Amino acid sequence: MKTIKANPVALKALGVKPFDAADYLNSDEAVAEYLTAALEDPDPDLFLTAIKDVARARGMAQLARDTGLGRESLYKALSAGAKPRYDTVLKVLSALGVRLQAVAA
Repeated sequence: MKTIKANPVALKALGVKPFDAADYLNSDEAVAEYLTAALEDPDPDLFLTAIKDVARARGMAQLARDTGLGRESLYKALSAGAKPRYDTVLKVLSALGVRLQAVAA
């Protein structure tokens, strides 16, 4: 996944606020749809980024308390290119109130 960085000075001059998915993840349904859409892409970094967005929307400090993992560890585990353990991902998803479900293709 390629990230394009916008010039913050130019955005401010135009009165444009950078998009942050976490600002819109304010319901369980929105979170479920967002994560489902991320899972449809074969890039695992996209799913990790989506989990991180949900975590930021819900509060990373609270997630750290709920999972027993440090905030820095969470940021690192959910960063693009990270290779978090499966049990870590499940622990985070569980704390976020999300469960994975297999569906026949």
